[in-house]
Amino acid sequence: MKKHILFFLFLIPATIWSQYLLPNEEIIYSFETKNGKKMSLVKDKSNKYIQYRFGTKSRIEMEFPAKRTKESWKQFHYNSYYRGGGIQNAGMEIDNLQFTNDGYEYLLFRTYHAEGEVYSAGIIITDKKGKETRIVGNYKTVKGCICNLEDTGMILKEDIGLSF
Repeated sequence: MKKHILFFLFLIPATIWSQYLLPNEEIIYSFETKNGKKMSLVKDKSNKYIQYRFGTKSRIEMEFPAKRTKESWKQFHYNSYYRGGGIQNAGMEIDNLQFTNDGYEYLLFRTYHAEGEVYSAGIIITDKKGKETRIVGNYKTVKGCICNLEDTGMILKEDIGLSF
C-alpha cells in the first residue's frame, strides 16, 4: 500500500507540469523563471498550431492564442541574428519571438555572447505606454530553441528588430 501511495505522490508533479505539454505537442522553447514560474512555447507535432503558455506549476496563467488553429502561426513574429567568429569577433546569437496580446507586446528571447560565454533567456513585456517589464529566465532550465522555428516552415523571419 505504501508503495502505491509513493508512486501516486511522484505522479502529481508530473501531472501538474504535463498541462504545459499535451500529448500531441512538442516544445519549441521553454524555461523556468528566476521566481519559479514556467514559460513554454509549444506546437502541435504536425504544425496545426503554435501556443505560448506561462504560469505556475499548478496553474497556467496565460495561453496565447486562446484558440489552437493554423491561424495561430500568423500571430507570432520571428527574428534572429548570428555572428560567428568566437571571442575575437565578438560572436553572438540572438533569437526573438514577438506577439501582441490585449495591447501588451511580449518578446521571448534567447542570446549567446562568445565574449565571456554569456547565455541569457527571458521575456520582455511592453505595456501600452511603452513601459518594459523583464522576466529573467533561468538558463540552466532552457529546453529547445526559438531558432528551431525556421525549420517548421510555418513562420518567416521578419525585421522586428532585435532585443535582449
